[in-house]
Amino acid sequence: MDPLTHGLVGAAAAQSGAEKDKLRPAAFTGALSSMMADLDYYIQIPSDPLFNIEIHRQFSHSLIFIPVGALFASVLLWWFFKKYLTFKELYIYSILGYATAGLLDAFTSYGTQLLWPFLDTRFAWNLISVIDPVVTIGLILFVGFALLKKQKKCVWFAGGWLTFFLLFGWVQHQRATSAAENLAENRGHTIEEMVVKPTIANQRVWRANYISNGTIYTDAIRTGLISGIDVYEGESAPRIIIEEEFSEFTGTVMYEDLLRFKYLSENFLIRHPEYPEVIGDARYAMLPTKLSPLWGVKTDTTQTDLHLPFLYFRDAGEEVRESFMDMLLGK
Repeated sequence: MDPLTHGLVGAAAAQSGAEKDKLRPAAFTGALSSMMADLDYYIQIPSDPLFNIEIHRQFSHSLIFIPVGALFASVLLWWFFKKYLTFKELYIYSILGYATAGLLDAFTSYGTQLLWPFLDTRFAWNLISVIDPVVTIGLILFVGFALLKKQKKCVWFAGGWLTFFLLFGWVQHQRATSAAENLAENRGHTIEEMVVKPTIANQRVWRANYISNGTIYTDAIRTGLISGIDVYEGESAPRIIIEEEFSEFTGTVMYEDLLRFKYLSENFLIRHPEYPEVIGDARYAMLPTKLSPLWGVKTDTTQTDLHLPFLYFRDAGEEVRESFMDMLLGK
């Protein structure tokens, strides 16, 4: 999730375990602790761009790391809150806040290694977008009232607000998945792998990617609140099989990086339609009906002993915005 939502959820979690007269320092402790998990974003190796992608949402978001991360946060925050909290209280509120970081991210896409180092599986439940203004605004109101009025019941309202949208996201995800499966069946396709995820800032338009017979398909599924389901059929492209197309480069740095990117992308790999030398992640694009990936790695077969550059491709122009709004509004 975005840092603001992380902070608000962390604040609410810490407030839930605080006495009324400690609600304010508990809230700030929980908010700051929850956001510290994302400091892994700044762990980089300049010569190895994929390292940052791999390390993000890894150890710092693992369940086993919660006591360590909370202790680190408590030590840093002690100098600011020692007038208001004992170190024990500070650590408890830090644990409550920090514990929400990995779990909240797991409800989004991309994947979070909750069970690192025992498993390197990235859990992504795809129930809510990484940015959802409706959810965030509600949390601002409830957590804000809890701070201003010192009313603990507002904390429970905040928790209920978040829980409602996660449950709503689960229902919508099931509806979108069912629609995508029916679409594939109508096309005569056998689904080998499928990923269904919410598009940015909403739980109505979903991006459905599936693989069938060596081809990746993408479609937009609009799940109405009361009305039915609308399907916007999208593009398809051949899936890139690294082991086949780059077999002659086995053992090189380039080949190993491609395998790393394959794992991070859950094997949903395609060539960028405008840049054939770029292998992209087909699960993400500016529009859910398109297969122009948001990011990818650039291959150069003349420099196979160098790490691959990681590139972003973002186009939020007027045409893209209008197309997305048309789908969101059901036009």
